Amino acid sequence: MIAKELRQAVALERFAEANPQLLAEMAQLSEHDQAQQIQWAFEDEAEMQGLQPWELALQLIAESPEELQAMRLEVHREVAEALGMGWEEYCGFNELDETAP
Repeated sequence: MIAKELRQAVALERFAEANPQLLAEMAQLSEHDQAQQIQWAFEDEAEMQGLQPWELALQLIAESPEELQAMRLEVHREVAEALGMGWEEYCGFNELDETAP
């Protein structure tokens, strides 16, 4: 599993590699501007798929459906904790299976 602090960078890299036409269109831009354009395109893609950007990132980096589920639950648990909500309450609010690991 990819370390949490590297997930977004790896997802953006994989997204860019999967979209060579985007890279070709940006070839003349500075490295900073390219990174910004990739980020915006990534966020647009997530929106088109009806996902939050963090969900698309996890889909791009997960090695298996099980790993994707584990990472999604990890994020949800962190959000619940940050909100000061109990896991059961959070799951009910977000229509998650509270018995999930």
